[in-house]
Amino acid sequence: MWDYSEKVMDHYRNPRNVGTIEDADAIGSAGSLTCGDQLKIYLKIDENNIVTDAKFQTFGCGSAVASSSILTEMIIGKTIDEVRKITNKDIADELGGLPPEKMHCSVMGYEALEDALKNYKSEGYVDLDEINSAKAPEKMICTCFQVTENVIWDAIKQNGLKTVEEVTNYTKAGGACGKCKNSIQDIIDTYYNKQKNIEKLTPTQWILKVNNVIETQISPELQKDGGDIELVDIKNKTIYVRLKGRCSGCKNSTMTLKNFAQKILQDSLGSDITVVEVE
Repeated sequence: MWDYSEKVMDHYRNPRNVGTIEDADAIGSAGSLTCGDQLKIYLKIDENNIVTDAKFQTFGCGSAVASSSILTEMIIGKTIDEVRKITNKDIADELGGLPPEKMHCSVMGYEALEDALKNYKSEGYVDLDEINSAKAPEKMICTCFQVTENVIWDAIKQNGLKTVEEVTNYTKAGGACGKCKNSIQDIIDTYYNKQKNIEKLTPTQWILKVNNVIETQISPELQKDGGDIELVDIKNKTIYVRLKGRCSGCKNSTMTLKNFAQKILQDSLGSDITVVEVE
């Protein structure tokens, strides 16, 4: 029998913010009924980019209900920038922990929130949907639970997962037929080999590596919307950049920077990367 904290039991028995928001500014979903868990989250966001209301609908176990409930409490009253920093680990920690076999419920909450913010639009904001649609579709690793390579990669990066069993606990991938377990192990090996190679770079190689990602992956996409970005300075894992064109002076430049530029740099160079905008 799994050991649940009192907070998990409280949010399961008395879930907060259940329902929908008809005029929601952002809606995100994660999971699927075929996998046994599904979550839909609704956000109301004011002109200052503060989440003023959040509601959810979920189909799943007690941990899924509790994770969804606590997540809505965590984000109401916070700015979009603050909300973007929330990880599945933060959700689980706020609940006082979850059994390893139920960590996928906190991941589902994180994925639904990420999906909602990805689809959030405001004046002058880069259309991330158009950028993502122009790229190749995500590679499906686990067809039983419809888990993509990016989901597994993010789970490893955020939680330091090192075994296939841990990945299964966090994402469900590999938990049915098991045919994808070798692919999961390959992703784990690739991630940690990549981290080792980055640590071996000289300062000059590191600067060239960062600049290459900016010039080949970030700048071309911003240029499509009349904006641009340039590297200004690097101090260890903190990267200082300047936004140009339409991106410069945009009221939502911080979201563009964190949700797009920083994410690409983190995916390419490590999760400990921080991007800072300078004038």
